[in-house]
Amino acid sequence: MPNGTISKRTVDAFNPVGQAVLWDDRDKGFGLLSLPSGSKSYVFQYRIGGRAGKLRRYTIGRHGEWTPDQARKRAQELRADVVRGIDPIDAERAAIAEKQRAKAKAVEDARLRNELDFSNYLETFLHSGLTPGTRDRTKEIYAQSLRNHAAPRLVGKSIPDISKNDIVRLLDKIPASQPAVRRNVFAVLRILFNWAVDRGDIGASPIAAMKAPANAASRDRVLSDEELSLALRAADEIGKPFGPFYRLLFFTGQRRDECSGLDWSELDRAMATWTLPGSRTKNGNPHIVPLAPVLVTMFDDLAGQSASTRPQWPKRGLVFTTNGVSPISGYSRAKARLDQLIAGLAAKDAAESGSELVSMQPWRIHDARRTLATGLQRLGVRFEVTEAVLNHSSGASRSGVAAVYQRHEWADEKRAALNAWAEFIDRLINPADGDNVVPLRIANSPGDAR
Repeated sequence: MPNGTISKRTVDAFNPVGQAVLWDDRDKGFGLLSLPSGSKSYVFQYRIGGRAGKLRRYTIGRHGEWTPDQARKRAQELRADVVRGIDPIDAERAAIAEKQRAKAKAVEDARLRNELDFSNYLETFLHSGLTPGTRDRTKEIYAQSLRNHAAPRLVGKSIPDISKNDIVRLLDKIPASQPAVRRNVFAVLRILFNWAVDRGDIGASPIAAMKAPANAASRDRVLSDEELSLALRAADEIGKPFGPFYRLLFFTGQRRDECSGLDWSELDRAMATWTLPGSRTKNGNPHIVPLAPVLVTMFDDLAGQSASTRPQWPKRGLVFTTNGVSPISGYSRAKARLDQLIAGLAAKDAAESGSELVSMQPWRIHDARRTLATGLQRLGVRFEVTEAVLNHSSGASRSGVAAVYQRHEWADEKRAALNAWAEFIDRLINPADGDNVVPLRIANSPGDAR
């Protein structure tokens, strides 16, 4: 092998036939490898462990990418490593492997950050974290609580990084007038974080030691007869779909979401019944609601039918909808419009009759349910029947030993009760001379409208 001082001049002049190495006569082991293709690379040749060690050759880099001086400096660094017992080839392989591991870790960390981002994690929880027996309505409440209240406040936060203070601030942003919402959000977050602990995604729940928000104050708001009459007259004026929706609330006493989610498939015109599946009731129990004649007529109208045309109700589809695919929403706006109409009707009645103006105190949609329950009791309906109408799973008639032995569904009694209630309402709205309707006047505590 030829020897010489490796410099730009000698490198340019070194053009052997075939493969050859020009070894530097200044720095031992430093050389220039020329291949038959004409390409040239700087190399460093060495032994680890003295003369008995295996001869190894390290490629520094191609000529053109490296200058002779740069390559020489690198060769000197490599010789210093060899003197310290470091094998340059093994060291480079280890460095490449470490770089690959670091890159893989960075990719995995990015994947985990994405998976553990709260906005993504909540969707995983809703898909995989709920028990198989979780009712659809419960799933909806959980989803709404997380997406509408938690996610906007925890945007960009990773599950392991969420602290107790984050949850406190989140709950503080929910208006004090919505205590039930606060409790729902807290409850589902507790379930989510406990699930995250079980999966090993976090070591401990950030709300493990937190007390649940206080319960909403118990309400006893019941609409008086005058208020009930005004509300139903206003419902007639507000039009579809909210007018019939409010009528269904007041005439049946069922819950808001049960009414708004009503599907035609749940209705039976021949039997005059509304069958709520367990997936849509609060207690998970199927519930049959008898329909008073006034409601049958209302549904005929909604179906575009009349008694003279042998009415047929649709077999499926939402009854109360504005887009055909989802139940009505915008309850607050509709309620505000209803209250406006109520005030107008009250003012008109007072002006026409010269009587005292009926001032409608603040009320909520759920108060319609309590109003019906109170009204049925006033009409002499048995307590057990009232409980059955409301589909209550609590109470003396529906719990403990009574729940085991009391299997009567009160079907006939429920129909009689709701028919009597409908007739009572009709007399309120359309009083005839000689009607002896005792007004229902109850002192109510003010509440906020919803």
